[in-house]
Amino acid sequence: MNPVIRLVYRCAAACAALMLSLPAWAGLPIQSWTAKTGARVLFVESRFIPMLDIAVDFDAGGKRAPAGKAGLAGLTNGMLALGSGGLNENQIAERFADVGAQRGGRADFDRAGVTLRTLSSRAERDAAIALLASIVQTPSFPEEALNREKARAIAGLKEAETKPEAIANRVFFQAMYGTHPYGANATVDSIAAITRSDIEGFYRANYAASRAVVSMIGDISRAEAEAIAEQLTGNLPRGTSPAALPPIGTPDSAPKRIAHPASQSHILVGMPSIARGDADFFALTVGNYVLGGGGFVSRLMNEVREKRGLAYSVYSYFMPLSEPGPFQLGLQTKKEQANDALKLVNSVVAEYVAKGPTAAELKAAKDNLAGGFALRIDNNRKILDNLSVIGFYKLPLDYLDRWVENVERVTVADVKAAFARHVKPAQFATVVVGAPD
Repeated sequence: MNPVIRLVYRCAAACAALMLSLPAWAGLPIQSWTAKTGARVLFVESRFIPMLDIAVDFDAGGKRAPAGKAGLAGLTNGMLALGSGGLNENQIAERFADVGAQRGGRADFDRAGVTLRTLSSRAERDAAIALLASIVQTPSFPEEALNREKARAIAGLKEAETKPEAIANRVFFQAMYGTHPYGANATVDSIAAITRSDIEGFYRANYAASRAVVSMIGDISRAEAEAIAEQLTGNLPRGTSPAALPPIGTPDSAPKRIAHPASQSHILVGMPSIARGDADFFALTVGNYVLGGGGFVSRLMNEVREKRGLAYSVYSYFMPLSEPGPFQLGLQTKKEQANDALKLVNSVVAEYVAKGPTAAELKAAKDNLAGGFALRIDNNRKILDNLSVIGFYKLPLDYLDRWVENVERVTVADVKAAFARHVKPAQFATVVVGAPD
């Protein structure tokens, strides 16, 4: 067996054993600093297993794409590993595989970046990080690969436009956000319009050191973490502060009913609601567990499914972003029941906003959220994801340490006040795809 693969297996076994023997949660020692390059760095030293997890995120999400070029952020991010330093995409993939490393990429509304999981042994780690630094700082964006990725994206979009859930999501975000960048959706035309020059321009404008957050957890020292952060961002331009986004307007509350041959109606309801760092986050998180985030114990599930059988599943959630992200409710139901189901959902939400949870509902929600917190941080990858969020959105470094405490201190009055501020049923955008005749 390849010695690198053997070591990976040993690491996996050690990690499994570790999870059975970890002591009670005693806080996460997050170290943070600004690199000489201007990048923000968050680091947790963890010597339990010989692994290192890294994420490098940039303020380069979909909100930064120019008008008419929706999809540019994701396409640019996906192109990073398709050519760099004289290597093509197959050679890059092979070199990561040769040292047992796993590379990833991601792009959403706000962020775009790369991730790496590597052995912490010097030779394998140095090779993997050097390769990651190359694709982050000197991507070549080969034309042939771009044309292939555009064709793949266009094919996916054409297929998505036949699916009711994809249609509903596109129309829903347009109704919530209008001309704001959060409301832009990639289309066949917008992807077809993207050129290699657009990719290069977007990369140069947004992949800057001062707009980078480097997150790390693993078997290295603080001095080694500092050197890695410099290596990953040292050849990037310093960059300038990103432009402010336009304000989010009032949602289009006129119901959007779209015919579709699907046997069920797909219903989405909601509005822009909360930004990252808002003081109401924990009250809304606890309150939403009662309303629609708690699965079979939520009010929506009880009223819509259990009592009336109008849907198999119904949910609600908040998605905080750098600007107010959506509060969203969703369900699928038989077409002939769509109007009744939508009316019931709106009624349950309106009553909940007006009255809030009962004391018993609140206690059950807090117990479940606090009791399940350990599952949010039970491996290094989950911790890395949390570090990335804390770093990018400038949350307090003790955010995870105080998460359970902040949940437990929420009161019924807190939930009522927070929902009154952030959830306004009269402003809901509503989309029904597969609307009844």
